[in-house]
Amino acid sequence: MTEFIQGILNNHFVMVAALSWFLAQLIKTLLNLLMTRELVLERMVGAGGMPSAHSAFVVSLMVTAGRICGWHSFEFAICFALAAVVMYDATGVRQAAGQHAQVLNQIVNTMYENFHVVYEIEKKHNFDFFRKRTKDDPDDAKQLEVRESNQLLLKELLGHTLLEVAGGVILGIVVALLYPLP
Repeated sequence: MTEFIQGILNNHFVMVAALSWFLAQLIKTLLNLLMTRELVLERMVGAGGMPSAHSAFVVSLMVTAGRICGWHSFEFAICFALAAVVMYDATGVRQAAGQHAQVLNQIVNTMYENFHVVYEIEKKHNFDFFRKRTKDDPDDAKQLEVRESNQLLLKELLGHTLLEVAGGVILGIVVALLYPLP
């Protein structure tokens, strides 16, 4: 097992990518602290925000592959393709999913703000989703507590803007170029 761990710790590809990811998450947390004056440790592992940790991770891996294996190598080509897919996903699919979550949260919050209307819809159409919640039922009480505290139902910060991805790309390139190689 120690040989396995030593192998990982001596793998420049893994170490550069992990360092890039960690620095991106740290920067994201510190920027959030500066903007909100509140330390939110979830930002150390959470998705979304500036810079994109996913982009920093894959771009630093790609640049390290180029530096070690050569810019014409098969390894660099694979890392390039991986980086392109991850960055496209971050700005496309995950960004859209976050926008969908925002809309769904607004719909659900509006429904619960107008609970009497929702209850009438439930009676008319017999939907369980719209049934009246009671504080006597532990599951219902928990859902009511969430609604009353205005907590979001779905996570909205999932993807990245192009600027956030660009920040991750720059960070990944810088870390990969500054990291000493064997």
